[in-house]
Amino acid sequence: METGTSIDNTGYEGIKNGSWFIQFRNGCNPWMARYVYGLIFLLANLLAWALRDYGRGALTEMRKFKNCKEGGDCLGTEGVLRVSFGCFLFYFIMFLSTVGTSKTHSSRDKWHSGWWFAKLFMLLGLTIFPFLLPSSIIQFYGEIAHFGAGVFLLIQLISIISFITWLNECFQAQKDAERCHVHVMLLATTAYTVCILGVILMYIWYVPEPSCLLNIFFITWTLFLIQLMTSISLHPKINAGFLTPALMGLYVVFICWCAIRSEPVGETCNRKAEGSSRTDWLTIISFVVALLAMVIATFSTGVDSQCFQFRKDENHEEDAIPYGYGFFHFVFATGAMYFAMLLVGWNIHHSMKKWTIDVGWTSTWVRIVNEWLAVGVYIWMLVAPMVLKSRQTT
Repeated sequence: METGTSIDNTGYEGIKNGSWFIQFRNGCNPWMARYVYGLIFLLANLLAWALRDYGRGALTEMRKFKNCKEGGDCLGTEGVLRVSFGCFLFYFIMFLSTVGTSKTHSSRDKWHSGWWFAKLFMLLGLTIFPFLLPSSIIQFYGEIAHFGAGVFLLIQLISIISFITWLNECFQAQKDAERCHVHVMLLATTAYTVCILGVILMYIWYVPEPSCLLNIFFITWTLFLIQLMTSISLHPKINAGFLTPALMGLYVVFICWCAIRSEPVGETCNRKAEGSSRTDWLTIISFVVALLAMVIATFSTGVDSQCFQFRKDENHEEDAIPYGYGFFHFVFATGAMYFAMLLVGWNIHHSMKKWTIDVGWTSTWVRIVNEWLAVGVYIWMLVAPMVLKSRQTT
């Protein structure tokens, strides 16, 4: 038995150290597999965008599907939802079939990292399947996608906050404490400077008139939240330092900017959007960057299952999987709902202009609520140890 196992392991290592095509064919490299899943996700995004903006050219082909009603119900917003639904089904099936995987060389590990031709046919079938469904089912999925996209945003912000906390702990664990302190202060000072500069620019760009009360509230409240996070972090009983609130400040300023930028074109308080309403190279570049950023965010969040483990396992076994397969596919499944909401502006009952993403009042308020929730989660992560400790002592 030991000899057989040794031969199997030797063969596995030989395949693992081989060319990328051999690894792809034999399905032995979960790290390479995640890039394939990321590529599939990107292609689904591009297909949904193409159906939304340039789907009229496929109108003749869409008429072949009886539930498309002359092709109209499979283009535009519904086209996005149908592609999103197929993508969601693919990753949700992968989630159900890989959740709980803990060891490499197992059948579920091989299914996650291999069987690509079988999964290619499954993906093709699941992409076509939503186009055979009636419009009522797709509309129902669109309503559910609001919730799924919210789950994705929650997972993403927890992952970002965990990364910021981990970065701070890494600096504190450095042996050269004095030199590390200088680096932390420089990084924190830079972050606060960018935060203040960002707030000033938002006042200049998005508050052209005193009557822009909503934008004034968004920006001023963001500034207050940065001050609140800093004050709580520096409280003697918490003493979390300057770095984490500074980096969180960058995050909330960015979310606030995205929220105001999502306001509909034509609003008197969003003249920058009005000036860029025509499709030019800058609009196209902005759209491509936003799309790639969303894919990268989904990809990076998917491999960060550690931040959702309440008990960290320090003893990493040799045959343990490198990341949580089930969590990875779950993030991509909710990410499929999220990209649909971005492409339809979180409103399944209206159409979007070409080369736009995440535009509309619903998008604005989703971003603002996400900003407030991020601050709430961060503050809770700061005060939770003290609160729980006080409860245990009483």
